[in-house]
Amino acid sequence: MSDIADVSLAYEGVKRIEWADRTMPVLRQIRERFAAERPLDGLRVAACMHITTETANLIRTLQAGGASVALAASNPLSTQDDTAAALVQEYGAEVFARSGTDREGYYRHIHQALETGPDLVLDDGCDLVNTLHIDRTDLIGTVKGGCEETTTGVIRLHQMAREGALKFPMVAVNDTDTKHMFDNRYGTGQSTLDGIVRATNTLLAGKTIVIAGFGYCGRGLAERARGLGARVVVTEIDPVKALDAALQGFAVQPMAEAAPLGDVFITVTGNRDVIAAEHLAVMKDGAILANSGHFDVEIDVRALNDLAVDVHEGVRPQADEYVLADGRRLVLLAEGRLVNLAAAEGHPAAVMDMSFADQALTLAWLATAYETLEPAVHEVPKEIDTEVARLKLASMSIGIDTLTAEQEDYLHSWRLGS
Repeated sequence: MSDIADVSLAYEGVKRIEWADRTMPVLRQIRERFAAERPLDGLRVAACMHITTETANLIRTLQAGGASVALAASNPLSTQDDTAAALVQEYGAEVFARSGTDREGYYRHIHQALETGPDLVLDDGCDLVNTLHIDRTDLIGTVKGGCEETTTGVIRLHQMAREGALKFPMVAVNDTDTKHMFDNRYGTGQSTLDGIVRATNTLLAGKTIVIAGFGYCGRGLAERARGLGARVVVTEIDPVKALDAALQGFAVQPMAEAAPLGDVFITVTGNRDVIAAEHLAVMKDGAILANSGHFDVEIDVRALNDLAVDVHEGVRPQADEYVLADGRRLVLLAEGRLVNLAAAEGHPAAVMDMSFADQALTLAWLATAYETLEPAVHEVPKEIDTEVARLKLASMSIGIDTLTAEQEDYLHSWRLGS
């Protein structure tokens, strides 16, 4: 039995799901293929993901392949109640998600999704897999494997594997080239700035924007912030990524040096306390704090509460103002949660088209390949990544060259030289 906010919202949800589907041509092609081939026939899938219109089209694709799907939210603030209603009422999925639910409700919903006894799992941050391994070990025996689509989740899975705790194969969909390029770089880059602008109505041109982390997400953010006229400062712990940022013309500094300079701070590291009490203590009046890493731990919100003598909640939608003892005000967006999903709509559908195409094809492959895989973190087969890129190019009416027989021979021979 699903647990959603309001089933009467289903009509609005269907309209928005169909709108998103118009710009998801790759997933649509896969859905048609799945309907004919039924690669997931009879399998139960439990998923912990953002309940958005784009996710709904992934669920429809899995259902077309023969799967039954139970879905919980991977972030309470990203849940679209009308999408949840449409998935239940119109598309026959089980959904356990309500916008704004508390921590207790969040984990209750994950447990409810797991109660369906899944054969395969889809995770966004590793909370569902983590819950399986800690609280629902009785269900692990039936799980054939699963997919993880976030950097944070993959980090957690690798740690589980290193400790010998991971009990079934998981595939790091996050690490595909198409996901890195489209989702992390272009998607996060655009949607994060979209969320900040919606929440604050601030002009980014001329501002100093401090970006913590220069992985794919950080690169996309830095590129787009610079394009909007901002001065960009990057903070990093990885010398190679820091060098990359410097050679691209971005200022690179430790957070302690950047903290007094920034007008806007954005964290995309996958780690905790990236902005800590000592950084908050020296920030400018009016500095804006936003997080686009998966969990709400990158900005130390407890330290911010301790420093504040007053908190003005909801000064704008998804913007809370913390007043410090010396009168300075720091503005925290989306409670430190994912700003692009809480204050905006997340990635454009055209971006999630690629990520969810990777998810769908990988899950279909895993449905049979699991028998040959160890309980470890596995890469997506290269041919899946290539197929998704090929389908996307075709949908854009873009053609590319192919190798001649002579070129193939040259690439595979060590005897040919200059």
